[in-house]
Amino acid sequence: MSIFNDTQLAFSLKSNFELKKAYLLFKSIQNPTLSNLGINFLQFSIKNNLPGVDFIIKNTMYTQFCGGETREKAVPIVEKLYEHHVSSIFDYAKEGAETEESFWETFREIITNIEFASKRKEIPFVVFKPTGFGRIDLYELVGKKKPLTATEKQEWERVKSRYEEVCKLAHKLQVPVMIDAEESWMQDAADDLAREMMQKYNKEKPIVWNTVQFYRTDRLDWIQTEIAQAKEMGYFLGYKFVRGAYMEKERNRATIMGYASPIMPTKEATDDQYNAAAELALDHKDILSVYYGTHNERSTELIINKMEVMNVAPHSSKIFFGQLYGMSDNITFYLGNAGYNATKYLPYGKLQDVIPYLTRRAKENTSVAGQTGRELGLIATEMKRRNISIL
Repeated sequence: MSIFNDTQLAFSLKSNFELKKAYLLFKSIQNPTLSNLGINFLQFSIKNNLPGVDFIIKNTMYTQFCGGETREKAVPIVEKLYEHHVSSIFDYAKEGAETEESFWETFREIITNIEFASKRKEIPFVVFKPTGFGRIDLYELVGKKKPLTATEKQEWERVKSRYEEVCKLAHKLQVPVMIDAEESWMQDAADDLAREMMQKYNKEKPIVWNTVQFYRTDRLDWIQTEIAQAKEMGYFLGYKFVRGAYMEKERNRATIMGYASPIMPTKEATDDQYNAAAELALDHKDILSVYYGTHNERSTELIINKMEVMNVAPHSSKIFFGQLYGMSDNITFYLGNAGYNATKYLPYGKLQDVIPYLTRRAKENTSVAGQTGRELGLIATEMKRRNISIL
């Protein structure tokens, strides 16, 4: 029997109405045809500003997966989660914009988040996406060592300056900053920048954290190289370990462009690599701190069992766990209640800005076998316990 089956604890923040609404939402996402129709309608409606659609989305997907339009509006959720021993990580969820104005806007947002988090014990990290600071095509050019035009060189210098200013402030205020991972073809340049920031600002402890997606075939060897280099050069590593978020896009691009897919051939292979990396990190906890971002119960149990064997305290500052807001509450609230560093990734932003995030969330839930079914089963169990009818 799983240790993550306590639905009373998992859904302690949800009212009966919210629980029924979550059930209907995940039921819709579970059906690929219905989910794809919903995604297409969602994108069309927002693009064409159809009346009434904002209200529907805000009261379904948005409230399930997002904290609010601004960080300030998300604070009540942050405080409620913290009352249940769960911290929050603000994720400014605007995606897809590629203008200098947008990059500077995101930069200012992250700077403010660092200042905000420095005054709030409930917020242990600040996070940003590399493409929030620069164009994905530019990252690709830089990562592949392609020649840049004079304009592109200036553009890349601005990207680097945004990283520098964010990491410098994070170090000054002692607020760890976590850099998300994105598509494989732009990741080399992002990794190089993250490593440069680690070497500069992680001399005493990990302030700059990077992210590794273990559905990539090369990442286990890669993280071992990173560990060896950090030990040799004398700086600390902080990493978020995830399985990955761009599986279908990665495989489709590899097929179209005729190169070997960088993604593991099966979910089982991804799970095996993730679990191997999870244990490897604990073996190197002297230099490597880890944020385990996972919705997988088996992986979570494996990690906490190894922590127990190694006498690593649940609240160790070197180990964090995280799940996305609106998902896997059974894992998050169990961990928080048991004294582990449990967190929720809490996206926020204006509705129009977070549509790409919401559609990606729906697609991922549809494509990941078993995840949506597990959510539905837990919600149904809690509804039965509360004697709530589905209709």
